[in-house]
Amino acid sequence: MARDGNVYLVGGSIPERETGTANLFNTCTVWNPAGELIAKHRKVHLFDIDFPGKIVFKESDVLKPGNSLTQFSTPWGKFGVGICYDMRFPELAMIAARRGCVGMIYPGAFNLTTGPMHWELLLRARAMDNQIFVAGCSPARDLEATYHAWGHSTVVNPFAKVIATTEEKQDIVYADLDLGLIDEVRQSVPIYAQRRFDVYDDVSAEKK
Repeated sequence: MARDGNVYLVGGSIPERETGTANLFNTCTVWNPAGELIAKHRKVHLFDIDFPGKIVFKESDVLKPGNSLTQFSTPWGKFGVGICYDMRFPELAMIAARRGCVGMIYPGAFNLTTGPMHWELLLRARAMDNQIFVAGCSPARDLEATYHAWGHSTVVNPFAKVIATTEEKQDIVYADLDLGLIDEVRQSVPIYAQRRFDVYDDVSAEKK
């Protein structure tokens, strides 16, 4: 599909069985316009939650967590990748931004409990924290399925403004990314340069 469309394609996520082991991961693959696999993200943070009387979900009963950050290069800049619950952990996006990524892409399927509360909020928060573009791509909602996704695929700019979104039904979301906005917002509100790593650790620093 990436080759036929001459596009960079960030897939959703699929169960991946690790070669030579019985380990299963929640994995997102990234493909270039030549149809070549250029990145693979294994979900780092597993979705283990318990909302009393609403929903209980425990990915760790089946899946293993990934242990690495993921980014890929395009002619327009580098992008970081996370999967769903990874969005709740700001460190991944912060490290990606400090390593030069212009955006984060999160395939994700928030449910009807967490989606209304946090889906757009988290996308905007990751964009605001790091002054980058952030995209969240969700499955459409299918009430006949066993899992009901929130939907609302959304793109947010570095000012934390929603520039494209949709409802819960199947749809296509388009957004033009003006990369000049990254410099503009970092000059206007220079939090990116004002972080006090003399007071707190730089999470993007390499392990020693």
